[in-house]
Amino acid sequence: MHIAFNKYQGAGNDFIIIDNRKDIFNPDDHNLINRLCDRRFGIGADGLILISCHDKADFEMKYFNSDGKPGSMCGNGGRCTAHFANKWDIAGRSQKFMAFDGLHKAEVTDDMVRLQMADVNEYKIIDGSYLINTGSPHYVIFTTEIDQMDVNEEGKRLRWSPRFSPGGTNVNFVEVHGNGLYLRTFERGVEEETLACGTGVTASAIASVLKGHFDTAPVRVKARGGDLEVDFKVDDGKIRNVWLTGSATFVFEGKIDI
Repeated sequence: MHIAFNKYQGAGNDFIIIDNRKDIFNPDDHNLINRLCDRRFGIGADGLILISCHDKADFEMKYFNSDGKPGSMCGNGGRCTAHFANKWDIAGRSQKFMAFDGLHKAEVTDDMVRLQMADVNEYKIIDGSYLINTGSPHYVIFTTEIDQMDVNEEGKRLRWSPRFSPGGTNVNFVEVHGNGLYLRTFERGVEEETLACGTGVTASAIASVLKGHFDTAPVRVKARGGDLEVDFKVDDGKIRNVWLTGSATFVFEGKIDI
């Protein structure tokens, strides 16, 4: 059986997106998802996204990591999904969809997508660095000269640290650059550094204001794959009205034989 797909990327984070409103793709086939995401034997991607029907939203986004297992919220994946939904008339330019962490709003303008992320009601400071859940857990470490760091080695060590058990965490290494941030992320589920991570960008921007690097949002963030911006309000220690903005780019489309 052949199934149509689109390949998308957002700031270098790349995804396979499939319209699964007719339930033609089995989400429990984790080996197939892993094979499709493989960069040598499949299409190649950081993750796979299925679009499903939902009775209280325009659609539901179901995200799977490249290891084939269900993932938590993916910010760049959400922005690419919104662009895909608009491109194929699944939803309009202003839309709402369900994801792992609840309902999200999105606004599509050409190739730019503005995505509302989850509020952050609490965070932790561990060894001077911030653990923030922005739909996915992120450990945010402010440092310098991150281009010289071995992000895969250090990220893997921290990702599996007992302090983050049982699920582990994503790890973000962040450097303050003038009026913005420079970010590198070790992403769980992919189990290596990715060119960008939307929930990691969001967590890092929030941490930069909490730590006092910037007085207020919006915060501009440069990932290895592109530039993003995060806007939010800090209200009595809680983070509200969080929006992640950046490009979402259609790469190509095709059909796969499953």
